[in-house]
Amino acid sequence: MMDWTDRHCRVFHRHLTRHARLYTEMVTTPALVHGDVPRHLDFDGFEHPVALQLGGSEPDELAHCAMLARKWGYDEVNLNCGCPSERVQRGAFGACLMAEPALVRDCIKAMVDVLPKSIPVTVKHRIGIDKTDSYAFVRDFVGTVAQGGATVFMVHARSAWLKGLSPKENREIPPLRYDHAAQLKRDFPDFTFVLNGGIVRHLDGIGHLDAFDGVMVGRHAYHEPWSLSEVDGLFFGASADRQTRLDVVAAMYAYAVRETGKGVPLRAITRHMLGLFQGMPGARTWRRMLSDSKALARNDPVILFEAAEHTVPARLAA
Repeated sequence: MMDWTDRHCRVFHRHLTRHARLYTEMVTTPALVHGDVPRHLDFDGFEHPVALQLGGSEPDELAHCAMLARKWGYDEVNLNCGCPSERVQRGAFGACLMAEPALVRDCIKAMVDVLPKSIPVTVKHRIGIDKTDSYAFVRDFVGTVAQGGATVFMVHARSAWLKGLSPKENREIPPLRYDHAAQLKRDFPDFTFVLNGGIVRHLDGIGHLDAFDGVMVGRHAYHEPWSLSEVDGLFFGASADRQTRLDVVAAMYAYAVRETGKGVPLRAITRHMLGLFQGMPGARTWRRMLSDSKALARNDPVILFEAAEHTVPARLAA
């Protein structure tokens, strides 16, 4: 999610789940071809497994970016063919690429050709664009793109309306068509399909695993991050981690000390943690203290402990 799942956010989320795959915010190819590559690609090794999501439509540029992803050590390269924002459309990538499946195929092939098989090239897409939302449309899109070497597809089970709706409305107004997404798995049984869209509880996700190979959760995990603490046990069969929210605060305090020592503004870290106590007594106090501009101006990570002490007693922080 652009401007959301940056490296500080991902470290925070990794402290909540050890096994879920994390995705970067979408990074555009011009930003890597012409911009500050380390600023966009540097990440903490603690984040693994982590995928780099790219936005672009030029095969040569995407191949260059894929090689950078390999150099930086990413576990996956994902091409975004699902974002409907006008800014992304002006760059001729995102959801509008679904109208050009042959181009997407060529983009995928360009990246597959420069990466080892251990780094998969995957595609995140919608089930249609505008009023073109017949199953045949998304079936043919997947079939064509697969010719480039993609075998893993993250399917946001809504169409993207490229005109007349905001990105937020595009996540709510176009109807969910899980049946179309599930039919893809039946028609392409050898491919991996991950369901995205409308999943707000982990039990919802588990219910879809009979039809899909996995589920992808975005904004719900961001706004209620503690829900990620259930992922390892529910989806990966891992033993339950007995950490509390205060354990996560302590871990992020150590991270913040290290990062602020490098000149990172504390706000860049705390802004991702505002939902940690969501639904608990004192959650508003936590959010208020971690958003206080005067307190954050001190750039002292101890504010994390101060906010936690004013939020809930330690015995309630599980």
